Amino acid sequence: MNQIQDLHKQAMDFAEMAQIAKLRGESALALQLSRQAFEKERLAAELIVNNIEAEPTRSVLHRSAATLAIDCGEIPTAERLISIALSGNPPQEIAEELKDLFVHINIHKYFARRGIVFDEAKL
Repeated sequence: MNQIQDLHKQAMDFAEMAQIAKLRGESALALQLSRQAFEKERLAAELIVNNIEAEPTRSVLHRSAATLAIDCGEIPTAERLISIALSGNPPQEIAEELKDLFVHINIHKYFARRGIVFDEAKL
C-alpha cells in the first residue's frame, strides 16, 4: 500500500504543478506535468485494480486517474478507467461522480449522433 500512496502523492504533486503552469500561461509545461500526474495515478490505480475489497481507495484512484486522463486528452483511457472503477463496489457518492464524469466526456458525441447542436454555455 505504501507504493500506491507514494505514486498517488507524486501524481497530486505533478497535478498541482500543472495547475500552476496553466495559471502562468505555460500550456506546454502544464500538459507535460498533467501527463506525468496521469501516469503516476494510472500506475497507482493499476496496483489496486484487482483488490475489489479496497474501497473507497480503488474507485477514488480510478476516478482521479480518469480525470487526469481527460486533462491529457486521453478520453478512451478515461472511459476505461471509469468502467473499471464502476465494476468494483464503489461507494454511492463516488459511483455517481464516476457516472457524471462519463456523461461529461460523452455528452457532445451523444447529441452529435442525434443531430442536436449542444451549446454548453446555455446549459
